Amino acid sequence: MKNNIYQFLSNLKYRTGALALIDPDSKNDKKLDDIIEKANLPEFDAILVGGSSLDDNKYHHRIKKIKNSTSKPVILFPGSSNQINKNVDAIFYLSLISGRNPKYLIEEHIKSSKSIHKLDIETIPVGYILIDGDKISAVEKISNTIPINSSEVDKIVSHALAGQYLGHKFIFLESGSGAKKSAGSNLIKILKNYLDIPLIVGGGIKTFDDVKNIKDSSPNFIVIGNLLESDESIINIKEMLQLIHE
Repeated sequence: MKNNIYQFLSNLKYRTGALALIDPDSKNDKKLDDIIEKANLPEFDAILVGGSSLDDNKYHHRIKKIKNSTSKPVILFPGSSNQINKNVDAIFYLSLISGRNPKYLIEEHIKSSKSIHKLDIETIPVGYILIDGDKISAVEKISNTIPINSSEVDKIVSHALAGQYLGHKFIFLESGSGAKKSAGSNLIKILKNYLDIPLIVGGGIKTFDDVKNIKDSSPNFIVIGNLLESDESIINIKEMLQLIHE
């Protein structure tokens, strides 16, 4: 089984890596070139592509365009089995372990498994934990699951450890797309003390202070997504990424 991208992510020279997240939905059609330009900043280590829901059938073409426009690893971050795409280097094989909807715990995996095998895509199993970001997220709506309140630290730790013991290679802690708040630094520090596998943190990261707060907790990766779709300048984003790599 391939593990080139997993090995790449596991052997970055930085204490904290930076991942760009591009949503290949129609809403980003007119600004996709601008988003790709930002994602191609040298400080980004890899690019995630995917979204909770896609409203047309052209996302394959957008993902192909992203893949053809970068030399960085492109990793699928799928919201469903329908998003499986050959124009990626690997796939985050996500299990929504914070929820109890069997569709996102195993059913979507069964639907996608033969396609992944046929396309020979490297799979990286990831335990996905959705926490409350003070806003109903697309993940919450689509998956019909309830995020864990960020104050329920013991519950989050238990879910993360369960994900680790199930064999996931990463734990992805997220507040959801467009969240009003990101994961707290204290929660991240506690998770890092328990986990033996890398921790990815995303959602609600909009400002330099957000990045600094999370960076101080030393997660293994920080994901920047909605910021790439905004009018935030490349210079400001670059400064945030440089802070992540310090």
